[in-house]
Amino acid sequence: MSNYRDLSVVQVQSIPNISIRESWLFWGFFGHSAINHNYNLKTIEGDKVVIDHATGLMWHQNGSSKHMSWKDVKEWMISLNKNGFAGYYDWRLPTVEEAALLLESSKKDDLYLDPIFSNNQQWIWTGDKCGSEAMWHVNFFYGSVYWGLIISSYIYSNVRPVRSVR
Repeated sequence: MSNYRDLSVVQVQSIPNISIRESWLFWGFFGHSAINHNYNLKTIEGDKVVIDHATGLMWHQNGSSKHMSWKDVKEWMISLNKNGFAGYYDWRLPTVEEAALLLESSKKDDLYLDPIFSNNQQWIWTGDKCGSEAMWHVNFFYGSVYWGLIISSYIYSNVRPVRSVR
């Protein structure tokens, strides 16, 4: 997880290829991707993945089936890689930029997320931090990006792992 960064709200609001509908001064923004995605759903070794040819990323199609604390997220990712989901062992949490680029401009099946993905994850963790005790999240129900404290017992999110294919 060494490629993750500690990003301020201003830095996250400056992510390229994002169209911001509304900014939150201290929390994040509402917005969507400006990229024309080229998704392809594939089943590899019985596991469903979504390949985005526009970004060169492969996504876990379903993501985690439950909300998890930050501690549980790390353990779940270790298990996913140990078992070689879809035959790969290099799955990771998305950066806030990668996850934000999944946001659609309008709701589809009640989420700002392409229906090629499972709609079980209304919000997901990213690997990027906001200070020493907060992580960035992407919320597909509201079409927003915001940070949440990892030490809070109230912060639980799903996981949608990603890996690079280029």
